[in-house]
Amino acid sequence: MLFCTYEYFAFFATVVALFYLAPRQWRKPILLASSYLFYISWNWRFVPLLAGLTLIDYVAAIWIERSAPGRRKLALLVSLGANLGFLGFFKYYNFAASNLAAALGLPGDRWRLAVILPLGISFHTFQSISYVVDVYRGEQRSVRRFLDYALFISFFPQLVAGPIVRARRFFGDLTGWSPPTRDEIQKGVFLMLLGVAKKLALADNFAAIADRYFAGDAATGAWTGVLAFSMQIYFDFSGYTDIAIGSALLLGFRFPVNFQRPYLAVSITDFWRRWHISLSTWLRDYVYIPLGGNRGSRLRTYRNLLLTMLVGGLWHGANWTFLVWGGYHGVLLAIERALGVSRAQEGKWSLRYAPRCLLTFLLASVGWVFFRAASLRQAGAILGDLLHVPVAVRPIEPALLVLLGCTLLLAIAEESSKALDKLRFAPLWAVSATGGMLLFVTELFATGSRIPFIYFQF
Repeated sequence: MLFCTYEYFAFFATVVALFYLAPRQWRKPILLASSYLFYISWNWRFVPLLAGLTLIDYVAAIWIERSAPGRRKLALLVSLGANLGFLGFFKYYNFAASNLAAALGLPGDRWRLAVILPLGISFHTFQSISYVVDVYRGEQRSVRRFLDYALFISFFPQLVAGPIVRARRFFGDLTGWSPPTRDEIQKGVFLMLLGVAKKLALADNFAAIADRYFAGDAATGAWTGVLAFSMQIYFDFSGYTDIAIGSALLLGFRFPVNFQRPYLAVSITDFWRRWHISLSTWLRDYVYIPLGGNRGSRLRTYRNLLLTMLVGGLWHGANWTFLVWGGYHGVLLAIERALGVSRAQEGKWSLRYAPRCLLTFLLASVGWVFFRAASLRQAGAILGDLLHVPVAVRPIEPALLVLLGCTLLLAIAEESSKALDKLRFAPLWAVSATGGMLLFVTELFATGSRIPFIYFQF
C-alpha cells in the first residue's frame, strides 16, 4: 500500500473516521489493528516476526527495570541479540555468505538463500534498540501495557521507512494524547499534499532520468544522471517523511522533523544535521557517543566518526557500495573536523553561503554514486565519466527544470524566513489555495508510474 495511492488515502480516511468516532478506550486497539492490517497488506508472512520481536523487547525492558545490575545486562544482551540477529540474517546473510565463498574460491551463490527482507525491519529494530537501551540507561521507564508497546513498534505512518521515533516522544503523545489543533490539522493536511507533490511531480520524474543513466544510457550524461538521482532520493524520501508526519499529526501524534533542507547545508557535517535527522541522531546517541565521541584524542574522534558512518552505510544495505558510501562520508566528516569547517550557518541564509552550499551539494552527489550504483565497478566507471566533458547529453525537460527552480527558491525562502512554517497560521482560504496548487502541480507532472519509495528497500 504505497503512500501516494488512492488505496492509502482511502485506508487512512477510514482509520481517522474510526479513530475519532470510537470511544476513547477503543482508539489504541483501532490504531494497532490498522497498523497490523497495513503491514499485512505488504506481506502477512512476517507478522509473527514483528510480533515476536515486539514481545521480546517488551519483556526485556521490564526485566531490565526489575533486575539487579548483573541480570540487567543479560536482558539487554537478549534484546540486542534478537534484534541484531534477525536483522543480520534477513539483511546481511547473503552478503556475508557470498563474500566468504568468494574468499574461499567458491561460486558466490554456493551458500545463498532465497531470503526476503521483511518490511521496515531496519527501522523498527533501531526503534526497539533505542527503547531498550534507554530503559537500561535509566532514561526511559519500561512500558507495562503490551498493547502500548506493540503500537509504538508497528504504528503504520512510520513503520515502513521512519522517521525513527524515540520512545519518550511517542509514549508522551500516547499517554497525554490530545486531538490536533486547527493549526495542526492544516499543517498535517498540507504536509501530506506536499509529500505527494514531492514524490509524484519531482522524485518520479527524476527517477526516470537517473534509472536511464544507471542502466547504461550514455546519452543521458554522467552529471545529468547523478544529479537527477540526487534530486530523486531527496524528494522521494522527504516526500515519504512529509506524508508520515502529516498522517501521524492528524491522529494526534507529533513526530520530529526528519529533513531540514539538506541541500542548503554549508558543510557535510551540516548536511548530516539536516538529512534523515532521526537516523543521524540515533547514530550519534547509540554508536558515536558510546564509542567515545569527541572525548578522546583527535585521532580517536576521527576513528569514531568513520566507524559511525560505516555503521550508517551498512544499515542502508548489504553491499560494498553502501560501506564505501558510509566511509566516504566518515572521511569527509573527519576532514571537516580537522580543518574546523564543520560548523553550521550563522544567522539567516544568504547568498554568501551559496559557494559552500554548492560544494557540499556536489560532494554529497558524488557520494550518491556509491549509494545508487549496483557495484563498485559501476561506481568507479561513473566517477570516471564525471571527469569527462559530455559530448551529447539528453536534456532534462525545461518544465521540470522550472519546477525545480521554483522549489529551490521556496527552500531558500523557508531557510531565510520560515515562510512555509507560517502557512499553518494563515487563513483557511490561503491554505486551501496552496493545497490546490500542489494538487495541480502533481496532476500536471505526475508520470502515472507506481514507483516504490527508495527507502522501502531498507
